[in-house]
Formats: sequence, structure tokens, C-alpha cells
Amino acid sequence: MLDATKALMLERGSEDFTLQDVSDLGAVSIGSIYLRFESKDRLLHAVIAEELQSIVEKERELIEGILAESSSLADFLPRYVDGYSGFLATHAQLLRTIMQRASLDPAVSAPGRETAQKSADLSANAILTFRDEIRAKDAERRAHAVFRIVFATAARQYGLGSTAESADDEIWNTLKSELSVMALAYLQYEG
Repeated sequence: MLDATKALMLERGSEDFTLQDVSDLGAVSIGSIYLRFESKDRLLHAVIAEELQSIVEKERELIEGILAESSSLADFLPRYVDGYSGFLATHAQLLRTIMQRASLDPAVSAPGRETAQKSADLSANAILTFRDEIRAKDAERRAHAVFRIVFATAARQYGLGSTAESADDEIWNTLKSELSVMALAYLQYEG
């Protein structure tokens, strides 16, 4: 049921499907769905909760892999910007649907905010692995700011919180490579 619901969310880019669609795709009866979930909303909440948890774990694995390959902040940042933006691109369709739901549903927005904070902390902590290279007195604030800048820039590119039609691949490819250079300069600026 959960896999079928997720597949429909990805296929349609929204919640525009019925429990009959879930039943057909998942080869389960409508009665079986209602036995576990009292409504489509409850089923969606279960799928979204599972996905948010999965996203944090995948993100943790991604960042640990990038850290393992990086010997300095200058090594880490381009790999991080590239890897994290690729991560968002891979998950954009589902994240977009979750974000749309979160704008209307407190049962999704609260866990969504919690997941966003975990994501910010994972990235900031990874940046702070290279604390000795960060000259700013407020390293934690700057590391979180770098994450938010990278996220906001990539999120716009992949239509998270905006429309995918506003994306421009040529501008993005240039910006993506320059983003890590800007982040490095910002982190190493003492003022």
C-alpha cells in the first residue's frame, strides 16, 4: 500500500489519485487499505513520514561519503554542492508533493520542519568538520547560512517551493560551480 501510494505520488506529481488507484497498483483490496488507514489522508501521512525518515538517512549517507573523500574545506564544498544538488534533483518530485501538502496540512508541516532542521544540522556539522579552516568567529552560524544558501539555490532550480519552469540549466551549471567558491570565501572571511 505504501509503495503503491509513493509510486502514484511520483508518477502524478501530486496526490491526484484515488484509493482505488492504490488498490489496483498495489494489488490489495480497498478493504485492506481501510483496515490499516481510516482515510486517504492517513495513508498519505504514513507515506510522507516514511519518506521523510528515508530522506534524512540517505542524506546522511551522502554527506558521510563526501566527507570521506574530502581532505579540506576546499575539497568538500564543490563535492557537497554537486552531491547535495543531485540529491535534491533525485528527490524533487516527491519533495515537491510533500511541500505542497505541508502548506495545507499541519500533520505534514511539523514533521517537514523537523526534517528540514535535521538536514540543516547534517550539512552544517559536515562543514564544521573543517572548523580549523573557518576563520569566522561565528562558524556555526556561517555553516548554517551556507547550507541555507545552497538549499535555497538548488531548491529553486528543482522547483521546490517554486515552479520547475523557472529553472534554467545553463545558469544553474554556472551557478553551481561558483556556489562552492562563494561559500568557501564566506566561511574563510574573518570580518
